[in-house]
Amino acid sequence: MSEPTIEVHLAPEQLDENLREDARVGLTASPKWLPPKWFYDARGSELFDRITRLPEYYPTRTERELLRASAARIAEESSAQILVELGSGSSEKTRLLLDALTTHGTLERYVPQDVSAAALDSAVHQLAEEFPTLTVHGIVSDFTDTLHSLPRGGRRMIAFLGGTLGNLVPEERAEFLTSVAEVLEPGEQLLLGVGLVTDPEVMLPAYDDAEGVTAQFNLNVLSVLNNRLGANFDPSQFRHAALWDEVDDWIEMRLEAIEPVTVRVPALGLEVSFAEGEQMRTEISAKFRVEGICKELGEAGFGSDRVWTDPKERFALVLADRV
Repeated sequence: MSEPTIEVHLAPEQLDENLREDARVGLTASPKWLPPKWFYDARGSELFDRITRLPEYYPTRTERELLRASAARIAEESSAQILVELGSGSSEKTRLLLDALTTHGTLERYVPQDVSAAALDSAVHQLAEEFPTLTVHGIVSDFTDTLHSLPRGGRRMIAFLGGTLGNLVPEERAEFLTSVAEVLEPGEQLLLGVGLVTDPEVMLPAYDDAEGVTAQFNLNVLSVLNNRLGANFDPSQFRHAALWDEVDDWIEMRLEAIEPVTVRVPALGLEVSFAEGEQMRTEISAKFRVEGICKELGEAGFGSDRVWTDPKERFALVLADRV
């Protein structure tokens, strides 16, 4: 077994600067917004793990079962020598792909990428033990701006799972997919996991569960701003809201001020006011139609999409070739 390695492209001070810039832009915008990547401090990651196990939260288990059913076929279609996973986290679902690709006999390297050095360090050592024939090389970075650093030297498949593509607005999605296409060679592949448009009565509870875990997760971003920027948000002055936007085909998570609020953010030299009822968007989770995501991939430089969906057509895996 080769010793796993980690390559760092995002130092803690860079992460802090990114947070300051995102908060400065988002808190002074109208309407206010924050990017969802700042949910994931230790507490946020713990809460999201709980969310994925809730009865209402179907995306994670649906994607896992879809991967279980289709991983062998994906391995046959790709014959990847290098599997790169963007936003890998614990790489839990990815083990199904790693099993299939190692059984298929082509995979030589697994390259998980994540913004969290701690999560990545734990995952790469576990995976190196579980898959002793693989070289495991982690990359600490922001997936939106370090694609150029991805390793070469074999037929690659980039995996972007979990519906994370849906956190990007259409312009960001187009830029991201085009950037992925630009770093891949013709014939190399992108494997996407995306949520599909389904009944709003199914989709909305996944983001507004009866137990209130998603509400805690959403409100926790205020604690992140308090802890890292010295802000004085009082989470009890806000409530969680989730809605389905049928025009844009996405779920929006928001935080709504339940009374007039003024917040100081010393690290930014800002004082931010919220009117009663004013909402701040903290996440979009776009849902797709198969023809729509295939069109977006085509416009970015991909072709010959193969699509797998679950029996209820709530989630899709799309394997696209770089043309």
